[in-house]
Amino acid sequence: MKFTLQAQDKGSRARAGEIETAHGTIKTPIFMPVGTAGTVKAVHQHELVNDIQAQIILGNTYHLYLRPGLEVLNKAGGLHKFNNWDKPILTDSGGYQVYSLTEVRKIREEGVTFRSHIDGSKHLFTPENVMDTQRIIGADIIMAFDECTPYPCDYKYARRSLDMTHRWLKRCCDRFDQTEPLYGYDQTLFPIVQGSVYKDLREKSAETIASFNREGNAIGGLSVGEPAEEMYAMTEVVTNILPQDKPRYLMGVGTPVNILENIALGIDMFDCVMPTRNARNGMLFTQNGIINIKNEKWKDDFSPIEAESDLLVDQVHTKAYLRHLIRSQEILGAQIASLHNLHFYLWLVEQAREKIIEGTFYDWKNKMVKILGQRL
Repeated sequence: MKFTLQAQDKGSRARAGEIETAHGTIKTPIFMPVGTAGTVKAVHQHELVNDIQAQIILGNTYHLYLRPGLEVLNKAGGLHKFNNWDKPILTDSGGYQVYSLTEVRKIREEGVTFRSHIDGSKHLFTPENVMDTQRIIGADIIMAFDECTPYPCDYKYARRSLDMTHRWLKRCCDRFDQTEPLYGYDQTLFPIVQGSVYKDLREKSAETIASFNREGNAIGGLSVGEPAEEMYAMTEVVTNILPQDKPRYLMGVGTPVNILENIALGIDMFDCVMPTRNARNGMLFTQNGIINIKNEKWKDDFSPIEAESDLLVDQVHTKAYLRHLIRSQEILGAQIASLHNLHFYLWLVEQAREKIIEGTFYDWKNKMVKILGQRL
């Protein structure tokens, strides 16, 4: 993997760049649609390419390990072949999913034992076998196995967890470097900075992660319930330390406003389930603010879903029709709303990239965050 920094904003720490992978080039800053179980919910692969213009998507190690399972993925030749996606893929390590299953998991130095949410069967994730699992899945970018601490989190617990995450990272790197990719193309391992909302822990973690000198770095454990101001403060602490010449990935973030503010702090890569999950519940993100399409005010609004958008479904379907579909729980409603929101997120980061290259990002960002957060 190769990262090239192409432009830096004068008024902020925003950057534009390119990441070259075995499955194509990613222009940053970028948003990555989440395809948890080998699918971005309610969206076809051809729509991801042609309508949303996604450049990279996510898969989830925990979910893919449980279903369809490693044997099927290996026989298929990896996730790219299995789901017919020929662009880059990133897989998270499953650490967050295991953390969120608090009732049915036990964390030890060896790894994490947990019970499947599907059938209750018992499993063990270790730094080593999570690397092996991600080799079998075959994503271009794979994540280290870490513990994502909850919010709020006691300082002593956060410090103990962080030290273990760093020990696990050494084991991840050793296993990754001792093994070869399975499908004839290179994979890249990103470590993850943790430390909850404690400045000294974030600094310690960022310095430790930077010392491993991998090809890119991630920031985890944010957007888990803490106020946005704390998220931004921790991101700034970490981006002050992580190397400039490597991509920075902020995991699980976020709202359109969160994304713009974190781009301004020097983040290059984002993912979040919000555009698709909220779409299925009738929340639309638009260039003018947020629409709850289930509200009565859209009942007989026969204007396009978003007149300014160049997405076909936004132009040919009305707000009234989409409201009807969502209220009726028609599958097409979830499809249209998901297409709309993902197209908007990709439009937003593309606009940010253009403004960074033009040198006008900071003023544009300050104007946009006031608009994008308002309810219509």
